[in-house]
Amino acid sequence: MLRTQPFEAAIFDLDGVIVDTAKYHYQAWRRLAGELGFGFSESANEQLKGVSRMDSLELLLRSGGVTGLTPEQKEELASRKNEWYKELLETLTPGDVLPGVSSFLSHLRSKGIRTAIASASRNAPLILEKVKIRAMFDAVVDGNSIAKAKPDPEVFLQAARLLGAAPENCYVFEDAEAGVEGAIRAGMRVAGIGDGQLLARAHLTVTSFEQLEPVFLLGQIGAAGRREEGSGRDE
Repeated sequence: MLRTQPFEAAIFDLDGVIVDTAKYHYQAWRRLAGELGFGFSESANEQLKGVSRMDSLELLLRSGGVTGLTPEQKEELASRKNEWYKELLETLTPGDVLPGVSSFLSHLRSKGIRTAIASASRNAPLILEKVKIRAMFDAVVDGNSIAKAKPDPEVFLQAARLLGAAPENCYVFEDAEAGVEGAIRAGMRVAGIGDGQLLARAHLTVTSFEQLEPVFLLGQIGAAGRREEGSGRDE
């Protein structure tokens, strides 16, 4: 078994970690690709996770071989996609919070662990409002308040500053390769939520927060604990 140091702050990505909005992003990007005359697969959509809106558009256009667009045309396409995405977000309810998330957050806060959202999404405030979970976070950093997208560490470092925590005392929860890389660059430990092969750089990988109960809740929080062997990199 591997020893894991305690931590004092937990920083969460939003899309695909707290709420499953990744499917809505995919539907909106696929619709845009269709209007531009090419297909867009779920596997291709994996590359857009954790990436800013305009960078995601560039990846989408590249996958479809679309070139020669002006900055104004690109802005219009990104805005069109975002309007479709926001229409889908209107259907969100508290029931869309992913399994195990609420109980995990409650346990963290009962132990005095400070919490923050660190998301590339400019729609983070709307999402948190729709699912009624904003009160569970001490700080929110989103695409409206950062200049550099993941894998740049800016969003994580800003969240740590708002929480008053040193990077080495933060644990990040991410479902995107770019987010995992950004957190590592920030000097933080990372739990990958999702596909362990895609998130191989994370210190720990699980498929959902329900799996974190035996790993974290029974020993890691507030005191040195243990991690499941083979679940991530040595620290």
